[in-house]
Amino acid sequence: MKTTLKSVLFLFLFAFSLQSCEDQDDVAAPADLQINNFIWRGLNEVYLWQQDVPNLADGRNLQPDFNQFLRGYSHPEDLFEDLLNKPVSKYPNGDAIDRFSWIVDDYTVLEQELSGVTKNNGVDFRLSRVASGSNDVVGFVRYIIPNSDAYTKAIKRGDLFTSVNGTKLTVSNYQELLLNQDSYTLNLADYNGTSYVLNGKSVSLTKTVLEENPILINKVITSGSHKIGYLMYNGFYPGYDDKLNQAFGELKSQGITDLVLDLRYNGGGAVTSSIRLSSMITGQFDTQIFAKTQFNSKWMKDMTAEDLESLNYRFVNNIEGKALNSLNLTTVYIITTASTASASELVINGLKPYINVVQIGETTTGKNVGSYTIYDSETLFTKKGINPNHKYAMQPLVFKISNSAGFGDYTQGLQPTYQQYERVSTYGVLGDPSEPLLNLAISKITGTTAKRIFDDSAPNTPYLTDSKIINGLRHGMYFQNVPKGH
Repeated sequence: MKTTLKSVLFLFLFAFSLQSCEDQDDVAAPADLQINNFIWRGLNEVYLWQQDVPNLADGRNLQPDFNQFLRGYSHPEDLFEDLLNKPVSKYPNGDAIDRFSWIVDDYTVLEQELSGVTKNNGVDFRLSRVASGSNDVVGFVRYIIPNSDAYTKAIKRGDLFTSVNGTKLTVSNYQELLLNQDSYTLNLADYNGTSYVLNGKSVSLTKTVLEENPILINKVITSGSHKIGYLMYNGFYPGYDDKLNQAFGELKSQGITDLVLDLRYNGGGAVTSSIRLSSMITGQFDTQIFAKTQFNSKWMKDMTAEDLESLNYRFVNNIEGKALNSLNLTTVYIITTASTASASELVINGLKPYINVVQIGETTTGKNVGSYTIYDSETLFTKKGINPNHKYAMQPLVFKISNSAGFGDYTQGLQPTYQQYERVSTYGVLGDPSEPLLNLAISKITGTTAKRIFDDSAPNTPYLTDSKIINGLRHGMYFQNVPKGH
């Protein structure tokens, strides 16, 4: 009897000791801390600058005050921002390191945004301060998305607006006025030589769930002996890669001699789409390295040679078995502005070691880092075993990317070969050979003199943001599949 009792007691103590020694990473977080614990766990594992954030240090979750630390944040978004490495929200004056990580409370919306689906009225616009240091904001309509509410309204490229529903736009209220309302009225304005003044015109707009085809214009312009393909491409959405291939097929069938790729409003998207586009432009570099990626030290330290090879991304010759319509070009002309970012910049940087890239326009955003969608799940990268109690997900910066030559330091942006600022006073019609940026590209192709552009009728207003960022498309560059070893 005593022996049996001793045996039972020994087994109990042994089981208790095993439980006490269990890695607390495997112990479920208290119900009220599930979201905050997910944020910490995800960033600790994959965040690019994990080693630079003290509160993300390995073992921080094993310290006695960890749950108390998490309970100090009633809003998950605040914890997320505090765990980033000098986020732009806290360092807005140029000292930020992390300018692009974000978090959402509904991963379904995030997934739609990454595929180009947003709640949108169809007006693509840029917002600027009316002058350096001013808090007043002016909006410039860049283009209208086909099949949208705005497409049927009296609003066009080049229109200006300074108020919404009669309220003047400012740095502090533009998100409330333009993001948090499904319907609103834009109050249009003119520039009178010194200031922006309302002109009495207004346009009422309503948002719908809108899927934007990123191929806005695809045409051929004949100039002398040159047949110039012009493709305006506004987002790297994988669901449109087949249509992009078809667009290149149309250009190829018409025997184009040159290509102008217009990425001036393209804030990025999927890296796979960037590789495919670059492979369509070329074609002669199949299987050669297009880009190299680097992750945080935790990810990299245990990688095998095979795992490390998976961090190299190569030119391709097909989309899921369907041959690419490649042009085999040795020179490409790419139009850029301050809104050109991420996967768009990757095209420019990735092609430079292989062909002549002539960049026309403005310096780009400077985003050489990218992300994955992180879920509160068993794997973090997929929905397998996802926590059913909330829908939070993160899009933190996870990797840095460079070209095959190892160059990836362009956080200040990629500078144009030929600089030409886009001003609303000389916007012109997109796709028209006289449009200033396209005209400059054509002149460099043909060797003719570009049309002179005078920009003194409106000031060069400081860029603030644009509709793609406001609507959730942001400046994104992301992978859909996780590298081997993770």
